[in-house]
Amino acid sequence: MENNTVLSEFILQGLSEIPKIQHLLFPLFLIIYLMTLTWNLLIMFLIFTDSRLHTPMYFFLGNLACLDIFSSSVTLPRLLFDFFRDRKTISIVACITQLFFFITFISTEVFLLAVMSYDRYVAICHPLHYIHIMRWTVCAQLTLFVWIIGILYSLMYTLSTLRLSFCGPNIIQNFFCDLRQLLQLSCNDTFINILLIFLIGGVLGLSAFLITFLPYITIFNTVLRIQTNKGRLKVFSTCTSHLMVVFIFYGTSVFNYFHPTTGYFATGRQASVVYAILTPFLNPLIYSLRNIEIKDAFKRVLHNTRFVNMNSH
Repeated sequence: MENNTVLSEFILQGLSEIPKIQHLLFPLFLIIYLMTLTWNLLIMFLIFTDSRLHTPMYFFLGNLACLDIFSSSVTLPRLLFDFFRDRKTISIVACITQLFFFITFISTEVFLLAVMSYDRYVAICHPLHYIHIMRWTVCAQLTLFVWIIGILYSLMYTLSTLRLSFCGPNIIQNFFCDLRQLLQLSCNDTFINILLIFLIGGVLGLSAFLITFLPYITIFNTVLRIQTNKGRLKVFSTCTSHLMVVFIFYGTSVFNYFHPTTGYFATGRQASVVYAILTPFLNPLIYSLRNIEIKDAFKRVLHNTRFVNMNSH
């Protein structure tokens, strides 16, 4: 007999069911979360306080750091809390709420990475017109646009998920509420939800992908025409940082949502850890370690702090 009881909660499988492993994972992910907050807040602080970083490129980078803080805070505090729970339950309302915010921040980051790619294209391929094209009003409008698109994109999926009923099983084989698995657990017809993913999600996702990667064809052709090695290295330092972030983000996201369902329990959670937890952790490290201007700004902060301390004594 079919079970028609409507569920009120889900059970998250987490990263491991073995208590000893969970106790080992807790300090690891706590350190990752604290470092994610510290590094991204530091980048935002440097960009805000250092006048040399008051450029469109670093304005967008500051927004990326903000998104990384938000996206990691949607999943990691809950994961850390669940390490000490035998039964990792989450209400459907809390689950849908987590889904909304997670998709909002992840999708906004997709579109922001596309805007950052366009910014690099204008700066490298049209340097004489850069100040005119990337005016502060334009930067603010682009940032507002990607946030609005990200919220509307997430709202579309969230509202379509709210119409679903869940009758069992109620086990989510992940450490957070993942859209793909929620659709699999629904006892309703999910054709409309899947159609939205492939039509609207596919169109917007492909558009963002093309805007992100196509400019680099022209960028690399322009870079190769630069006469001096120093000039090439300076341009490559900003481009490669952005590309590394893009490849990590897109690679793990595509793998998580478009690989076959078979074996999802193992591979899905691993991919989710990378793009939901490690990507926000790695982004500021990639930019700070490979970006000369960020490192110089950090050195100036240390120098000024040391100077102030010496004067106070």
